[in-house]
Amino acid sequence: MLAVTAVNGCRYCSYFHTGQALKSGITAEEISNLLAGDIDNCPHDETVAVVYAQHWAESDAHPDPEAVLRLQQTYGHEKTEAIHSLLRMIRMANLLGNSWDYLIYRISFGRK
Repeated sequence: MLAVTAVNGCRYCSYFHTGQALKSGITAEEISNLLAGDIDNCPHDETVAVVYAQHWAESDAHPDPEAVLRLQQTYGHEKTEAIHSLLRMIRMANLLGNSWDYLIYRISFGRK
């Protein structure tokens, strides 16, 4: 979640996902690294999914077929579909948050 939010830049999602990450035991330093796009300390069994999530977000939800194949080879079809469902939900929330921020900016004439 943090990897996708870092790409999309939604402050509301960043706040929410950071809170969830802290509750799950991820350190503040690890969170900062993920939000900066650094996955060096990512657990080995999650690295492919996190790199894929970043690529998915950066490609505007149109990942390279080779990346999808690698994800499927690593996690299987069912888990790949679950990852895609989560990515779509995160993307929708990020887009809503960023749209809300833009609306606030416009109606405040750039003051907020």
